[in-house]
Amino acid sequence: MANKGPAYGLTREVQSKIDKKYDPELEERLVAWIMAQCGDGVGAPEAGKTGFQNWLKDGCVLSQLINSLYGANKPIKKHQSSALPFKQMEQISQFLNAAERYGITKTDMFQTVDLWEGKDLAAVQRTLMALGSLAVTKDDGCYQGDPCWFHKKSQENRRDFTEEQLKEGQSVIGLQMGTNKGASQAGMTGYGRPRQIL
Repeated sequence: MANKGPAYGLTREVQSKIDKKYDPELEERLVAWIMAQCGDGVGAPEAGKTGFQNWLKDGCVLSQLINSLYGANKPIKKHQSSALPFKQMEQISQFLNAAERYGITKTDMFQTVDLWEGKDLAAVQRTLMALGSLAVTKDDGCYQGDPCWFHKKSQENRRDFTEEQLKEGQSVIGLQMGTNKGASQAGMTGYGRPRQIL
């Protein structure tokens, strides 16, 4: 983590809320997936938030992960461990760019400082979950691990209707528009007469 003093007041409350979103059980599942996807060469992190952060912080594990999902056409050509903060952040940025090209939406992505400074590790978990879900959905043979670890994203199910079917559909009144069954004017007074309140 960066060398920052303790947080006070509102900053501490906000950081506390962000920290509560981190899921230790999800961490175990993500670690199992990354190790299955990349092989045992990536090693295993220490249990807990800081262990998870330190494992991913230099960007090497993330680079290996995204490269393994692309198959033969690897987006990150070289990834090497470095102690220099700038190099580590650059490696994380390369992972994020490759993940976006893979199909992850911007709203599902974390920012580099979320991981490197440990500001929002729950956002890192959300990005990895979205990446796993997309890999399971693509089903291109590159995904390794249990497919039940992630949800499959919905796919387009396009339907083509003929002109006759479309015209038939226009003559049907759907129940969303309401119904007139049971409607009558019994008990209503004539126009212009005052309502009788007893």
